[in-house]
Amino acid sequence: MALRLTTASAPKTARRSPLELAALARAALLKGDLAAYRDLFAQAKEDQNIHSRFRSRTTLIESGMAGTKAAPPRSVAPIWLAIARAGIEILEEEPREPVLLNYVGVAFYELGALKPAEQLFKAARRLDTQLPHVARNLDEIARRRRKNVDLISKLPPAIGLAVPPLARRVERIAAAAVPAKDMKISLVMIVKDEEEMLPRCLEAVHDAVDEMVIVDTGSSDSTVEIAESFGARVLHHEWTGDFSEARNVSLDAATGDWFLYLDADEVLVREDAHHLREMAGQTWREAFFFVETNFTGDLDDGMAVNHNTLRMYRNRPEYRFEGRIHEQLAHCLPGGMPERIGQPLARIEHYGYLGAVRDAKEKSRRNIELLERQLEESEPTAFLCFNLGSEYAAAGDAQRALSEFERSWMLLRGDPEMISYGFVPSLTNRLVKALRSTGDPKRASERADEGLEIFPGFTDLVFEQAQCARELGDLEKAAELVERCLEMGDAPSRYSPMVGCGSYLALGMMADIRREQGDFPTAQRLLIESLENHPGFLGAVHPLAAIMLAQATPSDEVVATIESIVAKLTPNVHFMLGSALYEQRHAEAAEAQFRALLEKQHSSDAARVALSETLLSQCRWREAAEAVADVEPTSGYTHVALRSELFARIMDRDAEGAERALERAEAADMLRADLAFFREWLGVRTGEQPSESLPLEAGALLSVTLEALLRVHEVQAFAELVPLLERVGLPWREQRELLGGMYLRRGFLESAGDEWVAVVESSGPDARAMFGLAQVAVSRGLLEDANFFAAQAQELDPEHAGVDSLLGAIAAAA
Repeated sequence: MALRLTTASAPKTARRSPLELAALARAALLKGDLAAYRDLFAQAKEDQNIHSRFRSRTTLIESGMAGTKAAPPRSVAPIWLAIARAGIEILEEEPREPVLLNYVGVAFYELGALKPAEQLFKAARRLDTQLPHVARNLDEIARRRRKNVDLISKLPPAIGLAVPPLARRVERIAAAAVPAKDMKISLVMIVKDEEEMLPRCLEAVHDAVDEMVIVDTGSSDSTVEIAESFGARVLHHEWTGDFSEARNVSLDAATGDWFLYLDADEVLVREDAHHLREMAGQTWREAFFFVETNFTGDLDDGMAVNHNTLRMYRNRPEYRFEGRIHEQLAHCLPGGMPERIGQPLARIEHYGYLGAVRDAKEKSRRNIELLERQLEESEPTAFLCFNLGSEYAAAGDAQRALSEFERSWMLLRGDPEMISYGFVPSLTNRLVKALRSTGDPKRASERADEGLEIFPGFTDLVFEQAQCARELGDLEKAAELVERCLEMGDAPSRYSPMVGCGSYLALGMMADIRREQGDFPTAQRLLIESLENHPGFLGAVHPLAAIMLAQATPSDEVVATIESIVAKLTPNVHFMLGSALYEQRHAEAAEAQFRALLEKQHSSDAARVALSETLLSQCRWREAAEAVADVEPTSGYTHVALRSELFARIMDRDAEGAERALERAEAADMLRADLAFFREWLGVRTGEQPSESLPLEAGALLSVTLEALLRVHEVQAFAELVPLLERVGLPWREQRELLGGMYLRRGFLESAGDEWVAVVESSGPDARAMFGLAQVAVSRGLLEDANFFAAQAQELDPEHAGVDSLLGAIAAAA
């Protein structure tokens, strides 16, 4: 969606542009024709568009100020007087114009009239405390007063006589230049089936606005009742697949002087609610940015992205949304007038990106359909292509995302206003990410350099360059770039940065780099620093636990360390800690963490599955099956839970329970090949006659199951399943390679060697068999034999992946 400026706001008469007026003003001032200069103000006043009228008149004043520098000395004071007169006339129409108050104050200062100049500067500061130069101008007045210089007496008599009447008018203007009172604010929203999120949203904002207009597009839950309970006026509008159409219904119904729009999954930060009144009083603004924090992943892991978003703006009939999706306002507001856009005073927290990845992907598929339909209906724009690329990226289609980001970038080429478009920093960052994720880290880093020239201080781009250096194998350069990120700190919100690229995420990457370099103690120190200095980010729990366990730290000491650092053991902390313990084969300690998680969040299917896996690793088959038996069919974990349950029940020889699980698996649309495998395995365990063949696709699950059985040393069950490799149609040579690799990974070195020796005896040596034997020899410490086998593999296949690194490792060990 985008807002348009309708023809209702077009000027009724032909007008000159600000650039044309500036050129005419310069020409008149060079000639000393003040009458012509004053006449230009009269022409500008006729402009019916309030924005271009103000810009034109302000441009004329700026031209006059610049003209004093080139004018002969005798003409300077008359120009300043003309500026003062013109500015006063404009301010008498509307005194709440901080920029103009400051300009006219400068004119009086240059005329030596310090009192009216001071009144104007103070009025400007009262309206906008952040207005540039005002504080310095007030200091300059104090300095001149200390010198006790009387400049008015040195002015030509006619000008000296003209100043006092103007000063009296200044007093009235300065007194009136206060923030507006009693400005009304309307909250406007569109909703559908938002009973879960809406109460929190309305609770935070309802006392800060004067009316709430909510358009419901067909809710089937209690959304409407919730909205009405907060005093909202609910309008019903049939959903047509067009966000702008629904949004405009709410705008047409709003009666406030300003409107603020939110989505149901957005919450105004309660401490900032009072700022809305302050913002509404700034009638010289057309809109306000808010800082929005988009929480991603899980709420308690601290992952978030900050960005500036326009959400509150004047209620004018010419502002209406366009496009089916992705509303934007910045490009429709008055151009070249930054003072009309207020910088962030309030914050919004957005929770819509939390939750399962599948939900985000489903939303992206819907958005892609809407955006592609919009492309069919209109010419491509940079913003539209950016949004389409973003949706492709969210859906996991990196290549198509890259294509759309590149197209957006090309459409912006040569546009002098591109830096002012709010989406361009995000486009730059996402384009760099897309290049890296599609396997081109070198070009990604080069594009990041381009971006940094446009957006200096954009830490996220340096962070991406560090990722690129890692992927290119230059760990020291990556470390240097991460250090630069930490020096820069997080980027300003106007760049829509990922929170943490200049702090905890950078510390985490530095820890990864040091771990890859073998410096485990430094990596551990960095991760502890991250948790201690950034308690809101808990993503460091898993890597810290993993790196401590890799240094043979006892599991109870690891748990105690985490508990001493993390103030609140949230469900996510238990999950990350349990996962690290499980991965390092501390099953009992991991089990305790997953059980603690389920006590706090009994509905967590992810925790049920993790607990079941932990119990499977301890051969506690019945408990493992029961841990996941209650996972709902609609859960995103249904299939993995059913696989765990079937594994457990078949190993427990629970034929009846396995049959019930198979029925549920079939109802849940488990892959036919997987169903066939489990039925075949159940038959093997219960002594039924085996089938002659299995689908080739069943081989993947068969391989995973065989390795899982080796991991828990269930050798008999493993031996029962090995014949199924032939039934899925896997060639004899590939069976040997598969089994040899499994045996090697699980420490059955003699069995691994037997598989590759069988290959050599049957069909002669090949590179893979010799490479496998070399790895067995290395594991046994037989470096001379290992070197012989590796050299044979290299001779048989000079392009074999892994041989060079193995030979290097053998040489280093020797």
